[in-house]
Amino acid sequence: MTVFIFSLLFLTDCWSAQQTVQGPRYGNSPDKPAKPIYRLAIHPLHNPKKLAATYLPLVDFLNKHVDGVSFQLEASRDYAAYEVKIRAREAELLLPNPWQTLEAIKQGYNVIATAGDAVDFRGIFLVRKESSIKSPDDIKGKVVSYPSPTALAATILPQFYLHTHGVNVNRDIDSRYVGSQESSIMSVFLRQSDAGATWPPPWRAFQKEHPKEAAQMRVLWETQTLVNNSVMVRNDVPHHLRDRIRDLLVGLQYTEEGRMLLSGMETARFHLATDADYAPVRKFIQRFERDIRHVELKE
Repeated sequence: MTVFIFSLLFLTDCWSAQQTVQGPRYGNSPDKPAKPIYRLAIHPLHNPKKLAATYLPLVDFLNKHVDGVSFQLEASRDYAAYEVKIRAREAELLLPNPWQTLEAIKQGYNVIATAGDAVDFRGIFLVRKESSIKSPDDIKGKVVSYPSPTALAATILPQFYLHTHGVNVNRDIDSRYVGSQESSIMSVFLRQSDAGATWPPPWRAFQKEHPKEAAQMRVLWETQTLVNNSVMVRNDVPHHLRDRIRDLLVGLQYTEEGRMLLSGMETARFHLATDADYAPVRKFIQRFERDIRHVELKE
């Protein structure tokens, strides 16, 4: 049932069409009131199929341990579509990147946890093993792939790294935004880009799922770290429900079932957090936009 619901949500998002088919229903007793539905919208860490495989177990876990409501997973076709959902307050629960977290705070969402350790929230540059790129000067004139202009760990941190090492990312390189973490990695493997930016969780997943391809690439550089992705709830979610979700997530690391879920999500643990924990991200973004470019590129 959960997979069917996810598929329906994804198809609805992709084709932007909503149709409700209703017919007569018969029975000997009145229908029970439907449970309130709470959607968990994950930013595009992976393509929709892989995102479902990664996060449906978490949704099932919440449905198992939270009474009175029904949780559903919601994917988005790309970063831009996800950010439209944030600004429209469509989903009750979010798992956004730190820049999207700042945008969601403006729309009345609140942080309840971080998803993973800060040490894991960093950008990495990948090249093929035979690449001649050794120093930042070598990357000038080359093609560099990124998932999206608004991907913080996999785009913004890498571009800031290049900027601080003497590379003008607006003029010295050919920056290509290819839509997803996997696409940025595969662009390097297929020699469509000379270097590709991503971040550790998708790279670890790629190494597990495509070991032969991954063996032909290497990590060239790593960036500084920032606070990791957040978990957020919309401000009209009841406080008791918000607290229950928070406690379940933070407690995952203490049970065998929880540790298996965390392993599948390539997440070490969930930490308690609030909006205030993302103040350093705001300062970093202000500097990035002042010195390099606006996070949201104009068409």
